[in-house]
Amino acid sequence: MKRFKKFYVEITSVCNLACTFCPPTERKSNFIKVDAFTHILDEIKPFTDHIYFHVKGEPLLHPKIDELLDISHDKGLKVNLTTNGTLLHKAKHKILGKPALRQINFSLHSFDGHPDSKDKEGYVLSVLRFAKEAVAQSDVIISLRLWNLAGDNDTNLERDRNREVLSMIEKEFELNFKIDDHFTRGSGIKISERIYVNHETEFVWPALKEEEDRNKGFCHGLRNQAGILSDGTVIPCCLDGEGVINLGNVHDKPFSEIIEGERATRLYDGFSRREVVEELCRKCDYRRRFGT
Repeated sequence: MKRFKKFYVEITSVCNLACTFCPPTERKSNFIKVDAFTHILDEIKPFTDHIYFHVKGEPLLHPKIDELLDISHDKGLKVNLTTNGTLLHKAKHKILGKPALRQINFSLHSFDGHPDSKDKEGYVLSVLRFAKEAVAQSDVIISLRLWNLAGDNDTNLERDRNREVLSMIEKEFELNFKIDDHFTRGSGIKISERIYVNHETEFVWPALKEEEDRNKGFCHGLRNQAGILSDGTVIPCCLDGEGVINLGNVHDKPFSEIIEGERATRLYDGFSRREVVEELCRKCDYRRRFGT
């Protein structure tokens, strides 16, 4: 039986921000229903121990996120939550201390990515103070993400953009070092017990309109990760935010059959031969990280 290290379960396709780095979904707005979520977990439980409330959408918008976390715990699944953090004032009581929560990733770069953002200091401090409260109450891990770096030639310029946020972090946690002095792209910098700062390049979503790469390469899609959109559509990875590579719907067919289906098998076997059979995959920049 296949086992997935990461399994993405999108609980809503709706977001409260419009960040420049994240194209809006063309899919129908949707909040996953409790019974549908429960069915999905029953389907995927044999295949993973960790789920991620993430593909598109802002999970803190879901009015029943507390109930979804409780169901995840009842099913024996640990949850990793990715959020822009702007709704903590409304939703933090729903997630604080939930035993299912393993890690919360805060996309701090969302502030600069959203043109109408206001009160940067207030936003950042609310996230940092929540982080302190969360780790004090539970074993949760906090990742403070600044995924807005450009290419290698622009690293210093992009790091300067983050100086204001890093200064707030250093002050709030009373650090005796400069975070930039410990900068390593792709690695976390520990600033407190179970709290990390992560720098990474700006995320680029693949799209069919983009230029096609050659059909050689490798990816971990359907190898160590898979995903299910809020309407039940099974996708091979978290980068297929529009469900272009629709492998089937978990509400119509068992997940175990979907991942052994013809399209899923062609994709998996193709990557085993370093061949990229799906058009969207040939237009995915992230695949280059695994070499060709």
